[in-house]
Amino acid sequence: YEEERKTNLSAVVAALSTWEKTPAEDLGLSETTYEQYYNHACTLIGQGKLSEAMKHLQEAEEQCRQSLSDDSDMTEEDIEAELAVIHGQMAYIMQIQGRTEDALQLYNQVIKLKPADIGLLAVVANNIITINKDQNVFDSKKKVKLASVDGVEHKLSKKQLQAIEFNKALLATYTNQADLCRKLCATLQTHNPDHPLPVLIQAAQLSREKQHSKAVELLQEFSEQHPDIAVEIKLTMAQLILAQGNATKACIVLRSLEELQHKPGMVSALVTMYSHEEDIDSAIEVFNHAIQWYKKHEPNSPIHLFLVREAANFKLKHKRKKEAISDLEQLWKQNPKDIRTLAQLISAYSLVDAEKAKALSKHLPSSETLSLKVDVDALENSHGATYIRKKAGKLMGENQPKEQGQGEVKKKKKKKKGKLPKNYDPKVTPDPERWLPMRERSYYRGRKKNKKKEQIGKGTQGTSAAASAELDASKTASSPPTSPRPGTTQSTAASSSNVVPPRHQKPTAAAASKKKQQKKKKGGKGGR
Repeated sequence: YEEERKTNLSAVVAALSTWEKTPAEDLGLSETTYEQYYNHACTLIGQGKLSEAMKHLQEAEEQCRQSLSDDSDMTEEDIEAELAVIHGQMAYIMQIQGRTEDALQLYNQVIKLKPADIGLLAVVANNIITINKDQNVFDSKKKVKLASVDGVEHKLSKKQLQAIEFNKALLATYTNQADLCRKLCATLQTHNPDHPLPVLIQAAQLSREKQHSKAVELLQEFSEQHPDIAVEIKLTMAQLILAQGNATKACIVLRSLEELQHKPGMVSALVTMYSHEEDIDSAIEVFNHAIQWYKKHEPNSPIHLFLVREAANFKLKHKRKKEAISDLEQLWKQNPKDIRTLAQLISAYSLVDAEKAKALSKHLPSSETLSLKVDVDALENSHGATYIRKKAGKLMGENQPKEQGQGEVKKKKKKKKGKLPKNYDPKVTPDPERWLPMRERSYYRGRKKNKKKEQIGKGTQGTSAAASAELDASKTASSPPTSPRPGTTQSTAASSSNVVPPRHQKPTAAAASKKKQQKKKKGGKGGR
């Protein structure tokens, strides 16, 4: 059992390196089995040596295949199931290195194998959830079920179980399950009262619900109770306050973080916000505080000189030349050959002490040393001067006397003929109003109504409009009114007695033929 003891001992070393972050002791364990290669790779992952860890995992994979292929009872599926743990650890390294697509592909291969180890499935499913984040939440919901199988708490460490529960709460936030998120966060805060993540998740949920004030109060209360871990909390508070548009209050929160006051990132954020609020004095105070810290702890370091340069430029930009003198003098002493800094220093002294500015101006280089030595021929032959030289050649040619018999040649520009319409007739003069819309032309009379459409549907059923017009007695010129009008003579009435009334008139030939056709059709329906 000597090999098993060594394997278990290497597993303990790997766990200490991964979870407790303790430096691994060299116990002189030899790597003879694939389990020992795997455990040593886990130790290297805990130390941050990812490339070496990947090489050890590849070696463990080869050793595993060789040892299991010798066994005749082991199938290819059994070998792949045994390699699932190694592949899962490889995918984890890829995920840390930022190769999320490769890691996701390898994670899914492990899940498709459906290994019997529920701990491995839970870890792989949790890592897929961390890759998905707020995207592909439906897939993450499925993976949560794999990470919540009964009995998984006996297979994983306390920190692994804690990470899974944190991710469940975050997923509830991404899926807008506010009540479930609050319930999970309350449970997490009960079990982990000193951990900031449950409070941060609750603040994120309140922020999604547009309750920024409650989120800030929650974070403020936690930071007062736990001042030793208040950095992340206060940075989040400043972000939420800034989201509300209160930059001054956000600056107050950030300046309360004494351990970050000298950091270039913090200085940049504070100066930007104070400049936005037009509080130049506070911005200069931030610069001076950071410069004093570096002057005391890291004098003349690159970051120190960088902050001095930025402070001087900021003061000059906002016309604070008197305040920029000390910074510029410090920079010039560090690099006396810096002409740009010297020029800025002379400009600043010209407002305060003209004699001092005149004395410093003697250190400026002479105009002869600043003059550029230019090769004119090389400049003219360069690619950028070809156009100018051609133009100069033309001017020289114009000044030269012309030879006898040589006349002036002028280049005529070709005029393009305009395109004429297809129906253009040169004999007809074009319409002067052709550019106006049709409705605005003087000869427009509106659209003509279609008289044929008006006649549709008029007249008796089964007759045409012409026939109905012939049968209309009111339209005939010879038919007088049937009753005598008042004031007419008796002779008119007598003459009208010879006229046949409309009901006694015979129909026209067209109407008669239509009636015969209708009778034939009626007779045909009888089945004769």
